[in-house]
Amino acid sequence: MALYIAHRGELVNYASGIVGDRARAEDVVQEAWLRFGAAAERRAPEEPLGYLYRVVRNLAIDGRRRLTREARVVDPGIAADGGLAVAGHPTPESEAEGREELRLLQAAMAELPERTRIALEMHRFGGFKLREIAARLGVSVTVAHELVAAGLAHCRRRVRPPHE
Repeated sequence: MALYIAHRGELVNYASGIVGDRARAEDVVQEAWLRFGAAAERRAPEEPLGYLYRVVRNLAIDGRRRLTREARVVDPGIAADGGLAVAGHPTPESEAEGREELRLLQAAMAELPERTRIALEMHRFGGFKLREIAARLGVSVTVAHELVAAGLAHCRRRVRPPHE
């Protein structure tokens, strides 16, 4: 935890340079910390800080790619590099896929325990910081982080199951 606390700001700045958005960078760093913790339980990395930066970099790049793909679903005129190619409208298939993903996300959020759902909604839709969520729910910042991360993980599993 000391490693995370000492380098959190630098990690967020690093991720922000890749994803281009500070709020998304915060999410990337939180997810990286969870993955780092899980990996460290199995085997402690030789260079923990370097490993953590690598996890942040990989997640940030993956997130940026995912946003580009999602933008192309909404607007097929988006080129692979994120720029506009040709103005157009979504195909009926992409609209149907988008509606289905939204339905799955709504169902996944409804399955969450109330406290987890509230934390996730506050963070992702309300733009609240973890300390604000913690104060609202009467929990520690660490617990607020865990609630948001658990909610995100659940929604990801339900909307995009592995081996689709």
